[in-house]
Amino acid sequence: MADVNRGNRPLSPFMIGPYYRPQWTSMLSIVHRITGCALAVGAVLIVWWLLGAASGPDYFATADWVVTSWLGQLVLFGCLWALLYHFCNGIRHLIWDTGLLLEVEKAELAGKMTVVVSVVLTLLVWII
Repeated sequence: MADVNRGNRPLSPFMIGPYYRPQWTSMLSIVHRITGCALAVGAVLIVWWLLGAASGPDYFATADWVVTSWLGQLVLFGCLWALLYHFCNGIRHLIWDTGLLLEVEKAELAGKMTVVVSVVLTLLVWII
């Protein structure tokens, strides 16, 4: 029969604390995938707007009304952030490819900086 005295063996990672604590790098990886999908949706919206411009004034008026509405502007703002987040995260990965910032503390700091820089760039582009 198996030894029931398991001693002082470590628990599985998901059992440390109440449950597994997500790390910055894993969460940013998930956000990277989500923003990639959002960029595809945003691209469809922009292509539809451009097709409206090429199709004539009536069709363009409808597409332009949707894109310039508050909901359309919110979607475009989100797509702008997604694009700039993707850009900043890509730069972070290029830095990792050189072998830099691979220590846990530095990787988390780089992830936090990716989020901050993407938000600041988004606000700057939207304002300008």
